[in-house]
Amino acid sequence: MNHTIATFFGVGHLRPAPGTWGSLAALPVAWAIIQIVGFWGLLIATVAVFVLGWRATEAETRGAADHDPSEIVIDEVAGQWIALMPVAYGAAMMGVDTLRLWPGWIAAFVLFRLFDIWKPGPVGWADRRNDAVGVMLDDVIAGILAAVVTILLAVLAHGFLM
Repeated sequence: MNHTIATFFGVGHLRPAPGTWGSLAALPVAWAIIQIVGFWGLLIATVAVFVLGWRATEAETRGAADHDPSEIVIDEVAGQWIALMPVAYGAAMMGVDTLRLWPGWIAAFVLFRLFDIWKPGPVGWADRRNDAVGVMLDDVIAGILAAVVTILLAVLAHGFLM
């Protein structure tokens, strides 16, 4: 079960770029969660995925030389869902279908992948922890950074800075 969770039902075994596949796989699941239980459901699911991912990653990497094997992508799922939070929240506040905010979905995905790969500042710090918390935390921080930039882009796109 730990392997299934850590690889997000085997998505982490897709090549090349399993992290990107994990982020892509997170998108339709996030959409389904939002459709069924809304923004708050996505928030609760994200917390649950973080906790389950942390435990599964800890079990999968216990005693291994590699603290962050590429097939573990549950961290990308958590980070991607965090990056999508402003989009989900904005759609809920406006009372519109979340897919109407499709530019936000694209921005959240691209920005999350950028911060996850680039690992600026605190993302890199978390990655260098070399433990299961660090595996999860670097993507959480990348997701937060992506969410903040997604919000800023939405503000610019809607002319609030004019």
